[in-house]
Amino acid sequence: MPFARLASATTPTCHLGFGLAAVARPGYINLGRDQDLGDDRSVETLRTRTHELLDAAYAQGVRYFDAARSYGRSEEFLADWLRARPDVDDIVVGSKWGYTYTADWTTDAEKHEVKDHGLATYARQRAETAELLGDRLDLYQIHSVTPDSPALTDKELHAKLAEAAAQGLTVGFSTSGPAQAAAIRAALAVTVDGEPLFRTVQSTYNALETSAGPALTEAHDAGLTVIVKEGMANGRLAEPYAPDALKTVAGETSLGCDAVALALILRRPWAGVVLSGAATAAQLASNLHAAAVDLDDDQLDRLSTLAEDPRTYWERRGSLPWH
Repeated sequence: MPFARLASATTPTCHLGFGLAAVARPGYINLGRDQDLGDDRSVETLRTRTHELLDAAYAQGVRYFDAARSYGRSEEFLADWLRARPDVDDIVVGSKWGYTYTADWTTDAEKHEVKDHGLATYARQRAETAELLGDRLDLYQIHSVTPDSPALTDKELHAKLAEAAAQGLTVGFSTSGPAQAAAIRAALAVTVDGEPLFRTVQSTYNALETSAGPALTEAHDAGLTVIVKEGMANGRLAEPYAPDALKTVAGETSLGCDAVALALILRRPWAGVVLSGAATAAQLASNLHAAAVDLDDDQLDRLSTLAEDPRTYWERRGSLPWH
């Protein structure tokens, strides 16, 4: 397991990762994006921004970096950064397949990404990822598995994924939607030749969406590394959008709402890596303060009141515009 590298790391931020969803393409659903990125979102401008954030994250102790085929040019930007820094050999690199980026570097596309968990898509995207990241890729995840995903039942696909695992690649999956818990439990049951196929799970979990928690506990107990995405609820937990209870607790800690929101997740015993999706260096630095946040029982109780019904949460997420 490549995540053993994180176990030997000693920096306070080694269990905070950096995801490239928000910076490797011009359009995304995060709130406040116009202020974060401004008007110039050319390929080279975002390449430079991504590299600066990767440098800053690594310098501040981050050791997991997360991309996807559908995150615009995330794999390309990450590959460029890795080639320029051959001495960076203590990180874990993850990517995902299953969505194809279709926005053609615009913010107003009719469809920004198209989902397909079929074997043909895996074969095509695996080759595309290999061309860019080569042997620097440690983890390859099925992107956004839901309970009805054919990836959970396609034995031929399972065989191909097991073949990749036998060659040294860690195989995982991510989840999304109100039935994340069911998807996680279904994936935990997938075996090839009697052995569990998946070694990692990446799920949405934050102060507003906690429904996957029990299933993530089960995944952790089964030996999977748990990666948490969307800890900031696509900006809903950041200033100035954060709920009053979060703002109050943040004021008591003298740190940002974002640091408190991410610290809440870091406290979970099953949380192996919690992703920052920062789009600016200031956001990244503030996110990484999560490692220093200490919350007492009263503060935790107040924050626990923020959880929404998962269907309500995902309906609101689905209505967020691409900026």
